[in-house]
Amino acid sequence: MVTQAQALRDANKVLAEAGVTSAQNDASLLLAFVLGIARTQLDPFAEVLDESKQMFENLISKRAMRIPLQHLTGQAHFRHITLSVGVGVFIPRPETELLAQAGIDFLNSIPSPRLAVDLCAGSGAVALSMALEAPNTTVHAVELSQDAFTWLRQNVDDHALQLSAIGSNVICDMADATDQSVLAQLTGQVDVVLSNPPYIPEAMIPREPEARDHDPEMALFSGADGLDVARGVVLLAGLLLKQDGLFAMEHADVQGEAVPAILVEQGNWNKIKDNLDYNGLPRYTSAFKAVRG
Repeated sequence: MVTQAQALRDANKVLAEAGVTSAQNDASLLLAFVLGIARTQLDPFAEVLDESKQMFENLISKRAMRIPLQHLTGQAHFRHITLSVGVGVFIPRPETELLAQAGIDFLNSIPSPRLAVDLCAGSGAVALSMALEAPNTTVHAVELSQDAFTWLRQNVDDHALQLSAIGSNVICDMADATDQSVLAQLTGQVDVVLSNPPYIPEAMIPREPEARDHDPEMALFSGADGLDVARGVVLLAGLLLKQDGLFAMEHADVQGEAVPAILVEQGNWNKIKDNLDYNGLPRYTSAFKAVRG
């Protein structure tokens, strides 16, 4: 047997040599996962039984192969929720929490009941965050990928009791977010539309193996300039939203001018603004549905 401190030192070395930039963090999370405890409960002097040590080393070996941490634990943390994730669904990133926050703040600033839509919903991170943090809100989560839709429904089911307790609801819709007939029954009725669509140009290959080799291509790539899906999402959002309803959409850090330009060109948006992420880089565009004269 070895102590937790020894096991972590060995794991940190393996992950660092494999180029994992978050080696210390990932090693700690994986050891806590194996031991069935919270990371804060790790004790450097406690011994790791041989069986647990073998499981831990196996996971570290897989992480060194750049299999995403979330695929190894089956979980991803986003804002105040824990999501089930795995092969076939995009792993939510911390930057997207800012997109969700914009929608949540707006929903909580208007009377309930409230209605929101999450286009390209993936695991349901944004949809569930809106529904759980803005009580008495119904959110339609639209996702095209069958694999991702399975994870979406599982996560909604996992949070059903929490949603019910605050009068919120998430409705899963398997559909194409660029299809202008999607959710036609809600035309002109929606308070908030958020979207984190695929936005990487097809010729660009992500640098990080975790994204390149494990995130589904449908969630990453979108045409020559990366904005094919985004253009369709903007059009659909314009149909669904009420006058003065909020639209916000994530984009790559090099698209801080291109995405606002799409909204300007469409011509029915006010207060178009690009917003920065935690690193001060362009990350999402927000706008309000213009009131017709």
